[in-house]
Amino acid sequence: MDTHIVSSIDSSEFTHLTRTLSKSTVIGLDAEWKPVRSQRSTFPTVTLLQLACQIGDDSAGWDESVVFLLDLSSLPLPSIWELIKDVLVSPDILKLGFKFKQDLIYLSSTFRAQGGNPGFDQVEPYMDITNIYKFLQHKQGKKISKDTKSLSAICEEILGLHLSKELQCSDWSHRPLTEEQIRYAAKDAHCLLGIFKIFQAKVIKEGPLCNHVNEQHQSNVSLGLKGILEMPDCENKLVGRKFCNALDIVQATASSEECERIARGVEVIRKTKPMDESLWKIVRKYGEKLFLRVSDRNPKASRRKGKRLSSVVVCEEKQLENYGDWQGPPPWDISLGGDGCPKFLCDVMVEGLAKHLRCVGVDAAVPHSRKPEPRELIDQAYKEKRVLLTRDAKLLRHQYLIKNQIYRVNNLLKNEQLLEVCLQSYL
Repeated sequence: MDTHIVSSIDSSEFTHLTRTLSKSTVIGLDAEWKPVRSQRSTFPTVTLLQLACQIGDDSAGWDESVVFLLDLSSLPLPSIWELIKDVLVSPDILKLGFKFKQDLIYLSSTFRAQGGNPGFDQVEPYMDITNIYKFLQHKQGKKISKDTKSLSAICEEILGLHLSKELQCSDWSHRPLTEEQIRYAAKDAHCLLGIFKIFQAKVIKEGPLCNHVNEQHQSNVSLGLKGILEMPDCENKLVGRKFCNALDIVQATASSEECERIARGVEVIRKTKPMDESLWKIVRKYGEKLFLRVSDRNPKASRRKGKRLSSVVVCEEKQLENYGDWQGPPPWDISLGGDGCPKFLCDVMVEGLAKHLRCVGVDAAVPHSRKPEPRELIDQAYKEKRVLLTRDAKLLRHQYLIKNQIYRVNNLLKNEQLLEVCLQSYL
């Protein structure tokens, strides 16, 4: 995977980014931020924005792409605001995301707070991976579930690729990023292109997308893929939307303002590769518009909920201190009926650690199900006399935990996690 970290507008990576954007017609979007562990009156600060750009013609494989990781903690946000905005609203670039509205809210808040600009309020044309997945399920004759699957589950089902979410809650504000974080961030955006390629091939294989462009019903405009799936005759509905060439817009509006933007170091995205006809028809029929309302600018939390959350966080912090080391003899202790051999259960946040533990001869298991409930994890650990290893602070809030049953892993890197656990178990 061709991955580039962009941390300066004067770098060759930034030049590569702007040139790639001018040739891209499909971009996967994702963002990362440091998890908020306490009650706050502001949104989390986005420190990394991922852009996975599809390059080459329509026949190019999804692996022929480049991923840019924009380090928002290093880049001057006022200088890149217009560039990002151009990408988000460019009619010649289809944007892909996985429940990207939350990312957009946090991203907009970050730019408003640090860049002195209005942030971002829309993404268009846009397609959500959750709706693409439901479309593929519908075409296979499967019942569309009301529950939203995780991106990891969709990736494994559609692409046959395992997308680990172990680093999702890591500290994305810390610099430099680890190699594991870089790979994780790049894969999260890159996989969106692969899922869309499957969808695109399916749609094209089924035949013409538009036969009568003029016979469009205004009431159906901008429904998007989600709206189409909810209509009884979803396969025969035609959703029309008019897009013009972004290059024409740039040429028609070139002014002193454009020159000023270039002088500030931000290149105008001059599209050298417009959408091909098949992609344009897909966007025309299935494209959506993601937009933010004024109410999305502020965190939603009532005073009552805020107080309740604060008490939970305090409790969580106390329990984190209590379970820094498991207390008392471990469940495998001979005095408790164990065999004396350390045994661990690694939850989904540290599933990769299980393999490392096995390599050094430690008995390490993984959950029986893909998406286990907290009670299932705790019950499995209890029955098998294991210590549950996790990075999920929420697990520590459960009242039915036994003090020597769970341990919260502090380190991010696998080798450091392995050493930490081995030291705790006195190996």
